[in-house]
Amino acid sequence: MLLNGLAMLVAGPLWYETVPGVPDTGPFNPHFVQDIGAAFLVAGLALAARAWRPRYWPAAVAGAGFLAAHGLIHLVLIVSGHAHHAAFDLLAVVLPSALALYSAFPNQGEQHA
Repeated sequence: MLLNGLAMLVAGPLWYETVPGVPDTGPFNPHFVQDIGAAFLVAGLALAARAWRPRYWPAAVAGAGFLAAHGLIHLVLIVSGHAHHAAFDLLAVVLPSALALYSAFPNQGEQHA
């Protein structure tokens, strides 16, 4: 998530042209790509904070919430038959967002802050 966000912020046009399906969404909009890049960067930082300090799990849940919503949009597109790159979307968007959401919450062995 961190790398994806950084790529969107630093090399938006390259990111836009190389990610499967993205160029199919319309012309490149630098402001939009940077806004979404910032969201991915913050989500990645929140998940990294959880890995660094488990008591920061609420921040990780917030970051994973964005990723889960994004993944849910892609899952609906896949199920409805409107995803042009369904396998890529499933592996690169839906699965990582589900893993992020799962890993954000504390497990039974962790103390809750």
